[in-house]
Amino acid sequence: MQPTHTNRLIEETSPYLLQHAHNPVDWYPWGEEALSRARKEDKPILVSIGYAACHWCHVMERESFEDESTASMMNEYFINIKIDREERPDLDHIYMDAVQSITGSGGWPLNVFLTPEAKPFYGGTYFPPVRAYNRASWKEILEGIHKAYVEKKHEILSQAENLTDHLQKANAFGNLADSSTTSNNVISAEDLETITQNLLQTADTEWGGFGRAPKFPQTFSIQFLLRQYHFTKNEAALNQALLSINKMIDGGIHDQLGGGFSRYSTDNEWLAPHFEKMLYDNALLISVIAEAYQITKDQRYANTIKDCIAFIERELTSEEGGIYSALDADSEGVEGKFYTWSFEEIHELLKEDASIFCTYYQVVEGGNWEHTNILWVRSSVTDFANAHQMDAISFKALLDRSKKVLFDVRAKRIRPALDDKILLGWNALMNTAYAKAYAALGLSEFKERAINHMKFMEQKFQQTDGSWKHTYKAGIAKQPAFLDDYAYLIQAMFHLQEITGDGAYLIKAKSITEMLIQHFSEQTTGFFYFTHDEQRDVFVRKKEVYDGATPSGNAVMATNLNYLAKVFDQRDWEELSIKMTFSLKGSILKYPGSFGIWASLLQLLSNGVVEIAITGQEFEKNLSLVMKEYIPNKIIQSGETNSSNFPLLAGRETDIPVAFYICRNYTCLRPFYNIVDFLANV
Repeated sequence: MQPTHTNRLIEETSPYLLQHAHNPVDWYPWGEEALSRARKEDKPILVSIGYAACHWCHVMERESFEDESTASMMNEYFINIKIDREERPDLDHIYMDAVQSITGSGGWPLNVFLTPEAKPFYGGTYFPPVRAYNRASWKEILEGIHKAYVEKKHEILSQAENLTDHLQKANAFGNLADSSTTSNNVISAEDLETITQNLLQTADTEWGGFGRAPKFPQTFSIQFLLRQYHFTKNEAALNQALLSINKMIDGGIHDQLGGGFSRYSTDNEWLAPHFEKMLYDNALLISVIAEAYQITKDQRYANTIKDCIAFIERELTSEEGGIYSALDADSEGVEGKFYTWSFEEIHELLKEDASIFCTYYQVVEGGNWEHTNILWVRSSVTDFANAHQMDAISFKALLDRSKKVLFDVRAKRIRPALDDKILLGWNALMNTAYAKAYAALGLSEFKERAINHMKFMEQKFQQTDGSWKHTYKAGIAKQPAFLDDYAYLIQAMFHLQEITGDGAYLIKAKSITEMLIQHFSEQTTGFFYFTHDEQRDVFVRKKEVYDGATPSGNAVMATNLNYLAKVFDQRDWEELSIKMTFSLKGSILKYPGSFGIWASLLQLLSNGVVEIAITGQEFEKNLSLVMKEYIPNKIIQSGETNSSNFPLLAGRETDIPVAFYICRNYTCLRPFYNIVDFLANV
C-alpha cells in the first residue's frame, strides 16, 4: 500500500529516521537546509531526538507524529528536525544538557525547541497526546511555544542566550595549570579504599548491582571492584562484583534462550528488562565477564561469553563483517513480545518436561510479568537438582533440550526491528570484547574474528586522508568520527596488539592519538572536545568526562595516553594523562559510579604498570598462556615486532625458545626462560 505521506527523511540511511519518513510531519534531517529555512522564515525549530530501539520514541510517534492534526500544527508553527542520537551524539549531548538544565531530568524521546539560530530555550522528553502523568499534552506545548514566540519573542531570545551562556560556562572546566604543581597528584591506598567503600555503599548486596531500579549493568564499577580485589584481596569488592554479574546472568535482562543482554532492568531483581539489546552493552559485559573468568575460572562465565558472542554473530553481524547497533524492544507493537511466554504455551511445547522447566525458570500461570512470563533463574542447576532429588547432569540436559525447542519456536515469531547502522565506536568496543574473550578463554576463533573485524573497520570507516567516519550503512560511511569513536578504536588496537604481537596496531594507535591532540584537544586544559575543530554545526564544543552507559572518551583517552607513553617512552603523554586524571580526583573519589573508568585509571596509577615483553621462537604459544592470567595493569609486547620503534622490545633475545622480561617503576628484572618462573614473579 502506497504511503500517504513522505518527507525528506526518506533519503536518510538511519533506521530511526527512516521510521519517521512517512509521518505527516514535514521532518528535515539536521543540516543547513532546515537551519537556513528557519532563519529565513523566522520560525522556531523543533528538534526531536531518539533512536531506533527506543520504546517511548515509538509511543510518541504513534500518538502524535502520525496524527494529522498534530502534524499540521507542527508544520505550521515550526521547522521540524529529526535526529538519531546514535548518528549525532554531539548534538544529543548538547541538547540533552539544555533540557536537563531546564527541567532537571532528561531521556528519550528528547524534544527541544530552538531559536532560528539553533539555540535552545525550552524542552522535555515524552509528551502525551492528552494531559496525563502530570504532563501537559503535546498540542498544549506546541500552542504555548508558538504563542510565546509570537507575543514575547524578546523573552524567548533572552532565555536562549542565558541558557547558551550557562552551557558554555558549564563546559569550561579542567584548568591543568592548577593541577600540575599541586601536591594532590598522589593516589594512596586510602583513596582507592574510599572509592571502594563509596561504591559498596550504593551496592545492592542481595540482588547485585548498584542503587535501585531502574538498574543498569554499571560494568565500570564492577571492573574497578574486580581489580581492587586483585590488588588488595578485598573480599567484599570481589563478592559484590561477582554477585552483580551472577544476578544479571540469572535475570530476565539476560536472554536465557538466545544469549545477549538487554539494556537495563526495570526492577531491583533484574527480572523485567527494557527489552532492547544494544551492541555496546553486550560488548562491555563480555569484557568485564572475561575479567571475572580470569579471576575465578568459573565455567558459567565462559559459557555466558560464548553465548553472548553467538547472539551477536547470529543476530547483529552483517555479511560484510560489521556489527549492527541494536534490536528493538518491541515486536508487533508490544514490548518484549518476542521474548516472553505463556504458561500454557510452554506446557504445550515441552509436554512432560514442562513442569520442572517452569519451576526452574519461574514460569507461572497468569505470568510473572504483565500477564506473561520472562525466563529467569533463582538457583544454580546443581542446587536446584539436589533440592529436587535429580541428577544434575540429566537435569541440565533436560534444560538444554527444552531451551532448544523454545528457541526454535521463537525464531519463527515476528522479530524485533533491527537498527542496522554500523557505528565505529560501538564496533571498536566489540573488537576489544573479542580480544578480551580470546585472552580469557584461548579460543582461536575469537582472535581471528577480532583481526578480521578490525580489517572491516579500516576498510569501511577509514578515509584516504587518514580520518575516520562515525557511521556506515549500505556501502556509505558518513559523519566525521567523534572523540569516543577514536578513543575506543585506539583502545581496541592495544588489545589486538596484545593478543597478536603485531606492533603495527600500536603505530596506528599512535598516529590517531597525534591527530586527536592536534584537532580535538583543548590547549588550556588538555581535555579533548567531543568534536573535530573543523566541525561548524555545533554552538558548544562539548568536553564529556562522565562515564555513562558507554565510557567517557576523555577517560579512555587518558588511559590510552598512559599506555602509549610507556610503549613509546613519551613522557609528555604520561604527564598529560596524570594531569587530566588528577584534575578530576575529588569527583572520582566522591562519585565513582559516574567516573568508573577514571577510577580504574587512578587504580592503575597507584599500583603501577607491569611492562611485559615476550620474545623467542615460541613466543606465540607462551603469549596465549600469559594472556589467560589476570594481570589487569599490564602492557605486553611480543614477537618479531620492529624493536627500533618499541623501547620495551629493544635488545631482547630472539634466538631462543622463549624469554620473558618484566619491568616495573622504571626497573627491570632479569629475564626468565620458562613460564613458571615468569608467573611467579609477575
